[in-house]
Amino acid sequence: MFESLNRNLNKLYKISGYIAAIFLIFVAIFILIGISSRIFGFYIRGLAEYSGYCMASASFFALAYTFVEGSHIRITLFLEKLSGFKKRIMEIWCLAIASFFSGYLAFYFIKMLIISYKFQERSEGADEILIWIPQTSVAIGSTIFFISVLHQLILIIKKN
Repeated sequence: MFESLNRNLNKLYKISGYIAAIFLIFVAIFILIGISSRIFGFYIRGLAEYSGYCMASASFFALAYTFVEGSHIRITLFLEKLSGFKKRIMEIWCLAIASFFSGYLAFYFIKMLIISYKFQERSEGADEILIWIPQTSVAIGSTIFFISVLHQLILIIKKN
């Protein structure tokens, strides 16, 4: 059962990485449209805001994938100096702290999303979009990141 869950979570992290890549493509498209619109003399409201929303979404969806792949800045320089039991204890401690803070981050973003939806808040930019729409992807991405950190903690604890 644990191996099946492990495979499915790794698929989730990979899908999260693909979603981040799609949002980055949207950022590039919005920037190119913005540049083209200036050249050809027309204006599209909210392009800067939409590219910002897509960049935030890409960042948060990429967190889980890059964490699992080992691409985040980690404390490996410190951990390389340790070995055996001390290294294992330090890895567990670091992942436990990271799980706590990433869980708090996910909780906060979900809470912020619920409040924005409840009060129907709109952005202050030219687009005046309902702000809960871009916040949804940030909340989902941060939740997947929390799951990935907790998953790594469980893997380290489970490892003999």
